[in-house]
Amino acid sequence: MQSNDARMLLQCAVPTALAGVVAAVVSAVLTGSKGAVGAAAGATVVILFMGMGLVVLQRTAKSLPHLFQAMGLLLYTTQILLLALVLIFFKNTTLFDTKAFAFSLLAAALVWVAAQARAHMKAKILYVEPDSSGSAGGDNKKTAATGANS
Repeated sequence: MQSNDARMLLQCAVPTALAGVVAAVVSAVLTGSKGAVGAAAGATVVILFMGMGLVVLQRTAKSLPHLFQAMGLLLYTTQILLLALVLIFFKNTTLFDTKAFAFSLLAAALVWVAAQARAHMKAKILYVEPDSSGSAGGDNKKTAATGANS
């Protein structure tokens, strides 16, 4: 993983973890320890799902750049469906408060998406690969200087 990829992952995971801590504290105050466990579990699920998705998306961008946009759309759709399946799977659990779990999962997902959008806007990512050999620009300058095309 390159440093800019790790930086983007960190810029998304830290605010999401902080939102999870806030959700756990609020849930603990409102519903007790089961609420805190549910909120922490919700935030953890989001960090794991979205973190894995970001890593997959970055690897796709490096190896198959022409599939980047389609892969991103497919990935986010799959993540939302998987989060819905997690909610359905834990619907009747007694391990934690399901409402705290669901609300923290939603809040953490929104924080992750917002943090990822912010991190991507602040990143200085080249969308055109600069020509390192200088042959394309150098040939045009030489042709223009000599007037060979006239």
